[in-house]
Amino acid sequence: MIRWLGPRDPFPPVDVALKDPNGLLAAGGDLSPERLLDAYVRGIFPWSGPDEPMLWWSPDPRMVLFVRELHISRSLRRHLRGGFTVTADTAFRAVVEACAGPRSDANGTWITPEVIDAYSELSRLGHAHSIETWIDGELAGGLYGVAIGRMFYGESMFAHRSDASKIALAHLAHQLDRWGFEMIDCQMSTNHLASLGAREIRRREFVDRMRALTTLGDIPGPWRFDADLSATVQGIAG
Repeated sequence: MIRWLGPRDPFPPVDVALKDPNGLLAAGGDLSPERLLDAYVRGIFPWSGPDEPMLWWSPDPRMVLFVRELHISRSLRRHLRGGFTVTADTAFRAVVEACAGPRSDANGTWITPEVIDAYSELSRLGHAHSIETWIDGELAGGLYGVAIGRMFYGESMFAHRSDASKIALAHLAHQLDRWGFEMIDCQMSTNHLASLGAREIRRREFVDRMRALTTLGDIPGPWRFDADLSATVQGIAG
């Protein structure tokens, strides 16, 4: 059994999450900024299928990308050599709406209008951030997530042009490294994330590392990348 959350009910400890389905912890509650931030600092995230109540998860193991372990494939190296612009926090809602769009590998999306509004409010408060890749003046790809202290919780990515979301991720990883972030929470394991260098760690290790990182000072929003970041990333791409 999982706990049904009332408006003021706290989350249960993550170690009581179900093993099947892996990490299911609780249901119900709301998507207020207070509820969302409390979830993230505990190692919990929301995810629901279409027509389901809000479900809260803390899987074991946990998929993470250590920012210095980002894998840049041959294809991505080619695309990183130029012809794009990468920005931060300039089109948050557009990025989230694009992430909610139809995908060839999914029948639906958990990113409902309610979710879009909730994360847009987190963005307004300086807790959620978007990374945008622009090609020929159009939003070609990007990602969004939540930052607390020096911990980044990735939520979703999209690409309308080849490798556009990976270009955004490469820039984010290098900027986060400069700011003293160590890892990006990727939540659930996928082959796509593994191809980028993400790997699974035990939930206890994740929670311990995350708690240490969230106690460090926030990077005030809106975020702006260092002026030399793209040149540095392009240099790494060769």
